Amino acid sequence: MSKTFRPWDVEQRWLLPPSVHELVPPGHVAHFVRDTVREQLDLSAIFAAYDEKRGYPPYHPTMMVALLLYSYSRGLYSSRRIAQACEERVDFMAVTAMNQPDFRTIAKFRRRHLKALSNLFVQVLKLCRAAGLVQLGHVALDGTKVAANASVHKAMSYGRMRDAEKRLAAEVSAWLNRAETTDAEEDRAHGDRRGDEMPDWVANKAERLERIRAAKAALEAEAKQPPPDDEDGPGPSSGMMKSGKPERGADGGPPDRAQRNFTDPDSRIQPLRSKAVIAGYNAQIAVDGAHQIIVAQRLQTSPADARALPGLLADVRAALRANPKEVSADAGYCDEQNLRQLARRRIEGYLAPGRARHSQKHPSGSRKWPKGSRKAAMALKLKLAGRRSRYRLRKQIVEPVFGQIKQARGFRQFLLRGLDKVRGEWAMICTVHNLLKLANARG
Repeated sequence: MSKTFRPWDVEQRWLLPPSVHELVPPGHVAHFVRDTVREQLDLSAIFAAYDEKRGYPPYHPTMMVALLLYSYSRGLYSSRRIAQACEERVDFMAVTAMNQPDFRTIAKFRRRHLKALSNLFVQVLKLCRAAGLVQLGHVALDGTKVAANASVHKAMSYGRMRDAEKRLAAEVSAWLNRAETTDAEEDRAHGDRRGDEMPDWVANKAERLERIRAAKAALEAEAKQPPPDDEDGPGPSSGMMKSGKPERGADGGPPDRAQRNFTDPDSRIQPLRSKAVIAGYNAQIAVDGAHQIIVAQRLQTSPADARALPGLLADVRAALRANPKEVSADAGYCDEQNLRQLARRRIEGYLAPGRARHSQKHPSGSRKWPKGSRKAAMALKLKLAGRRSRYRLRKQIVEPVFGQIKQARGFRQFLLRGLDKVRGEWAMICTVHNLLKLANARG
């Protein structure tokens, strides 16, 4: 007797269509994200943008928000990949109720409502706190460098700009002069064509020359101004500062090493631990030790971490109306100003004052700090506690979060360009992280 198999009839038609609730198991995160967006998030800022009654009805904004957040939770960030998933994956169909927005619609919605989408971070954070996932007992800070949507090779130093401007200007000018002197000959060769059309290689060089001149002018204008005091702005261009002080060329203009990226001018050169460099941004988070909830997030262009600490603490206070009891961070955050900030807020700080330096004079690896300074007091505090120091919690609290974002969910490069847009994108990434923590806690 032959073996009996289960029926497999690809031509079978459904007499009764299934509910979207049946496409994936009841406990699936797709249901959680969809229902949380529908029932618990305030999307009035997005709905307020739809004040035109005419035109074809757009996709429901709540569905689009749920789709974006769920896509990010599955490691899909490209609008094209999200649109493809809406057509092919049943978990996405459970979120969209079989709607299939195309990639242009998704990209336009994200771009149009990016500010409102980034503000969802605080709403989800408050849901986490209401669920008991935020205790503000010990909060760890750290930053990670994330690549911009631009190649580091698309940046050019001021010195190279000057050389390239002269060379390209000479090449384009020489071609135009030759074209003008041989006008009659070209008329015979090209017939009805004018004969003075720029060939592709000249047009490209002319366009490149224009972009180089614009970038060069931007650096020169920046060199005439003092460093910006706006902590929320892009800040000085790469190479315009050295050891925290402005650097200028011999003529008072930009130094030759000053750089500007043609693709994303707001991005800056970011050094990595591997001693390589990328064009990117410095993404900052503050993570609560109880359940690895991100309680504050920021994004800056400066590679230095120290400037992020006051803003992160202020964001925690603004969102949760309380300061953390303890804060830990690595040596990049430890300076006198930040230690004073912790003392003013009555927060117990555990900030590494620096890496140990072994020498014949100090074989134990201790480092001399100015007597009476806050750094010296912090060094003594961590040394006396030894392996029992609360500083040891830092790595196990904040660094796994970056692993979950960058490795588990594959976010290693921003899709958008420009500081404001990238900040909105980072806020969405952090929102989704907290949303998944909330889903796991309620599962």
